[in-house]
Parts: sequence; C-alpha cells; structure tokens
Amino acid sequence: MIQFDAVDKRFGDNVVLDELNFSVRPGEFVTLIGPSGSGKTTILRLLMTLEQVSGGQIWVGGECLSHTKRGETWVPADDKHQRVVRKRIGMVFQQFNLFPNMKVLQNITEAPMRVKNQNKSEATAAAEALLDRVGLADKAKAYPAQLSGGQQQRVAIARALAMQPKLMLFDEPTSALDPELVGEVLDVMKQLARDGMTMIVVTHEMGFAREVADQLVFMDAGAVVETGNPWDVLSNPQHERTKAFLSKVL
Repeated sequence: MIQFDAVDKRFGDNVVLDELNFSVRPGEFVTLIGPSGSGKTTILRLLMTLEQVSGGQIWVGGECLSHTKRGETWVPADDKHQRVVRKRIGMVFQQFNLFPNMKVLQNITEAPMRVKNQNKSEATAAAEALLDRVGLADKAKAYPAQLSGGQQQRVAIARALAMQPKLMLFDEPTSALDPELVGEVLDVMKQLARDGMTMIVVTHEMGFAREVADQLVFMDAGAVVETGNPWDVLSNPQHERTKAFLSKVL
C-alpha cells in the first residue's frame, strides 16, 4: 500500500528524513514512535503532499505519488497528479480542524459533495451511517463548539472516512484531549483496525500501540532505528537508542 524508497527530506541544512526505506502492507496497522523531531509527522505530511520529497520516491497503491515519468525520466509530480493519488488517503490531525460555522453533518458531507460530486441525499446517508459508526448519531445537528474534544475528534475521523480512503493517517490524534476522553477515540481506531483499514498512526499511547498495531516503528534522527512486533519491541528492544527512549516513556 505504501512504499518509501530512499526518501530524503531536508529543510535547508536540516535533514529530517535520511534515505528512508519504509513500507506498509494493505490492511496493516503501523504505529510510529520516537522523540520529537525524529521525522514521524514528516512521513504523514509527505503522504498528504503538504511537503515534497528532497530525494527518493513515495508510492501509494502501486502508483508513484512523488514523481511521474516523462519519457524515460522520473520528474517531480505536479499538483494534479498528486491530488488523484492522494484521494486514496485520509488524515486526522492533532487539532480537529472542523469547520466551526457548520453543523456536524455538513462538516462530513462537504468534501464528498464538492470533491466527489455526490448528491446531497447520498452524502447525507453516508454521513449519518458514519456518525453512527463513531457513536455520534445524535450529534448530527450540533456545532463543533457544542462537542467535547473527544467527540470532535470522532467527527474528524468520520469526515476523513467519508472520502472512502484506502489508507488512514493519524498524527497524535489524542494528544490534544483530556485524559478521560482519550479512550473513546482509541476505541474508534481499534474498530477501524478490526475492519481491516490500512493505518499509520503517530502516537505516544504505548499501550494502544502494543494492543492494536501489527508493526511498531521506532524512529530517531530521520531514520528507522528498530521495527517489529509491538510486544517484542516494547518488551525487549534490541537497539540502545530504543532502550533509552522507552525507559523514559514507559
């Protein structure tokens, strides 16, 4: 589903990703952990084309996201090409980014109607089903400000799912929530995992990663330091840098 081939990302002299090789299989749940500045969020931003690679290539579903072929030469992809490939991807951010002037239902139907040309009745029926899926069927007519943080994040998940993505990205989706609201968001994500959604999650919730993820990736200084089964990595890390990091967060 996802392949990073020797991907570099630099901001001036600052190397954020250093020839990163990284892959995710269809239906796989991958969690990315590591210190701030290790490159975790940059992976998600590159997939959403919020940033562009400095070197290497990114593939999504067998199609190159970062480049297109011109004759026999690979050249950076234009925005039109990236928009087409990116339609397979949904993302949920730390901050919920809901439209404050729109009710919950309209927040979810807006993109399918504008981008996918769904008619209103089709988009509304799908949105209502998604709200039921995330446990918020009774909040369709509420405004975001009337919801708790956990409820807003669940609406953000429903909004991303409304575009029918093949891959979901989560950037520390519970970091802005009060502790007692974290569980309701993680429960929705667990159900997505059980349903077979391909997911990449940047998180500090180690218990969640251990319970749900298929693969745990520890990153530092723009590179993958250690990867494997979450139970194995968290219980018996092999790399000294992994051991040092986990000793401070577990």
